[in-house]
Amino acid sequence: MTSDTAAADRTGTDFEIFIVTAPGLESVLCAEVKAKGFRDATAIKGGVTIRGGWPEVWRANLELRGATRVLARVASFRAFHLAQLDKRARRVPWAEFLRPDVPVRVEASCKGSRIYHAGATAQRIERAITEELGAPISAEAEVSIKARIDDDLCTISVDASGESLHKRGHKEEIHKAPLRETLAALFLHHCGYDGTEPVVDPMCGSGTFVIEAAEIAAGLHPGRSRRFAFEQLASFDDAAWQAMRSAGGNAQTPTFRFYGSDRDGGAIAMSRANAERAGVAALTDFQKHAVSDLMPPPEGPPGLVIVNPPYGARIGEKKPLFALYGALGQTLLSRFSGWRVGLVTNEASLAQTTGLPFQPSGPSVSHGGLRVTLHSTAALP
Repeated sequence: MTSDTAAADRTGTDFEIFIVTAPGLESVLCAEVKAKGFRDATAIKGGVTIRGGWPEVWRANLELRGATRVLARVASFRAFHLAQLDKRARRVPWAEFLRPDVPVRVEASCKGSRIYHAGATAQRIERAITEELGAPISAEAEVSIKARIDDDLCTISVDASGESLHKRGHKEEIHKAPLRETLAALFLHHCGYDGTEPVVDPMCGSGTFVIEAAEIAAGLHPGRSRRFAFEQLASFDDAAWQAMRSAGGNAQTPTFRFYGSDRDGGAIAMSRANAERAGVAALTDFQKHAVSDLMPPPEGPPGLVIVNPPYGARIGEKKPLFALYGALGQTLLSRFSGWRVGLVTNEASLAQTTGLPFQPSGPSVSHGGLRVTLHSTAALP
């Protein structure tokens, strides 16, 4: 979609859609995107591209668990100087996707281009929007236009998500060092979880892994309870969107439950409240006890134990954690034969302390300012 006229497909039915994810997890998200049936899914740095129209934009926001946000790439053009940028930005068919009565904000970035001033870039595009369409500019606007100039190519995208997609609308209470729902979903996916087996988290915190696993098993869409920025766009069709939402997922009731435990009673109370808001309280079981008291669930086949334990750099000193990780490994090796294990930590030495037979390290991603890595096993002997 590159031309001097900056035109997107005027039918609005086929353009590039960029699905953002945590760097390092692009291939995992791409597998999810393909499994959901989106067209031309390609993993690139920072996310996955697909092709489609506005219904695909809506569906990506509604259904994709590993997506951070969804950007509709509505126009692109070459711009070698600000006057050219101004002229070509005015040719973008703003009225096809923006409403003149809805405020807009513009964010710009420039890399390896003759136009190098992001602030001036944003100003030119803001002026094009206000003078050609009449929409007001506001730094607090829910609708965001993202302009990126890379190697003199200006790409105009609409942020269709608004708030980050990890905000499902269910987790009002969080424990210390919470894992984002999007990361939890991608780690579950990387461990081979598909909703057909039980999941246990022996250090459940706010219950993220357990709740995410239960939602997947129940066929619930992650975006079912929240609103999105695309609902404020001119391209939005409320009747079609309501039909898409009401269609729901492949709703089903698992024959087993999902278990979380923690030695912190406050964490258990948070997890139960979060599961209630997510509508999966009946599928989950949260209990207060130590790792050493962990037992396999009484029903269901062997499944996945997945855990995001404390890291020395964040919650406590690292030295006492070696005993905790050692106890976790001993418990799993002695009681969880046939189960797979996924463990997230920022220290390979802590993972090794468990004595678990980890496969080569999985994705390494940024979490709370630290680089954390997913370590996983095959079925334990």
